[in-house]
Amino acid sequence: MAEWTPNLASSDRPRYLAIADLIAADMKEGRLSPGDRLPPQRKLAGRLNVDFTTVARGYVEAQKRGLIESRVGQGTFVRAAPKLGLPVRLPAQRRVEIVDLSMNLPPEPDDPALIERMQAGLAEVGRDLVSLLRYQGFGGSPADKDAASAWLGRRALVPSQDRIFITPGAHPALLGIFGILGKAGDVILSEAITYPGARSIAAQLGLELVGLPMDHEGVDPAAFADACARLKPKGLYLNPTLQNPTTLTVSERRRGELAAVARRWRVPIIEDDAYGFIPVHGPAPFAAIAPDITWHVAGLAKCIGAGIRAAYVVVPDVRSGWLFAAAVRAATVMASPLTVALATRWIEDGTADAILRFIRAETAARQVLATELLPPGSFKADPLSFNLWAQLPVGWTRSAFIGHMRTTGVGVVASDAFTVGENPPEAVRICLGGPTTRPVLRRALEYMSHALAESPTLASTFL
Repeated sequence: MAEWTPNLASSDRPRYLAIADLIAADMKEGRLSPGDRLPPQRKLAGRLNVDFTTVARGYVEAQKRGLIESRVGQGTFVRAAPKLGLPVRLPAQRRVEIVDLSMNLPPEPDDPALIERMQAGLAEVGRDLVSLLRYQGFGGSPADKDAASAWLGRRALVPSQDRIFITPGAHPALLGIFGILGKAGDVILSEAITYPGARSIAAQLGLELVGLPMDHEGVDPAAFADACARLKPKGLYLNPTLQNPTTLTVSERRRGELAAVARRWRVPIIEDDAYGFIPVHGPAPFAAIAPDITWHVAGLAKCIGAGIRAAYVVVPDVRSGWLFAAAVRAATVMASPLTVALATRWIEDGTADAILRFIRAETAARQVLATELLPPGSFKADPLSFNLWAQLPVGWTRSAFIGHMRTTGVGVVASDAFTVGENPPEAVRICLGGPTTRPVLRRALEYMSHALAESPTLASTFL
């Protein structure tokens, strides 16, 4: 039935709903049979003289009703239904899910050999399960710190063990550091467009987060110096490599300039190096350039997986470590010994490196897909960033664009979540990682491409 052409004039419903209704009607009347292949979306859109997004929404609606199914590399097919006219209950693994492009996660491993290797590491850790259920000392055992030191060595960091602490993720570490450096009413500086977690932590502690202007190399050093003179800040928070959300990496030259300003004004640097391990040859971290004034937080969520709730923190000196241990221990007691043991095992046996190689390769492939499908110049990205930063074309507001994408179940995040201060730009963050597969991502980006290329008025005309 590749030539199937519904008569949209026979329905007064929105066109995308009419497409789904007519699929159901033709199945009931026998004009469509289980296994029939429906026309490709672009071809049907041309035949009906409607926008591609209308057909895409119609097919999604039909999938939600259990009428059709998509097969990777084959097309869209009519599903078998026990009783036409009744809702079809899909098995859990076949239900149509929202394409969530709002969470900035690494792609999930799908290589059987790699997954088997990961499972073997988990089984090996389980051999010592009983001891891992006990309370452990805060900051990690010597063996775990040895693994942390080996991992940090990939970023040219060679701190002594008494400056390394293992925490249950980056957020508790940042909460502790912010709380040590400032008290309610104090100023912490950051990028003007920054990670939402930093905003939340500052608000929770009553700190005033002040955003600094940025260019293509990172925070403006002159603006940083001026803010130091005027505001007497207690720290500078930076997410300097593959920054979330702009995907910018601060150049090595700019890192040196910012470190010099920070040292001159005695302002500690809080380096959130969440994505620092993703580039193969990234710039040296601030903790290597100015170790005596830098609090370095290397979470494992982005370079291994978000379920590994562990971060390696390097403090500026031993005394800072005492303060840090007291602050974080009071809130979290300790990192999960089971989680930390698994991270240690994977680092020691090379599994962590294998996961990282997979993440790099799959991320690069998804970025190529985005470049092929989205209008040129419509977004900023790095070949190894998990997300895109899309400046919306004239005519689109971020709220209208997000609402339009959600009508087909595609979730993205508005710039409001990342903006420090007023006047968020008309921009959105689009994430490419997580459990989303490449075929699903392709369909979402195709839909998004048409939305970016059309005005919102035209896009809504075809709904």
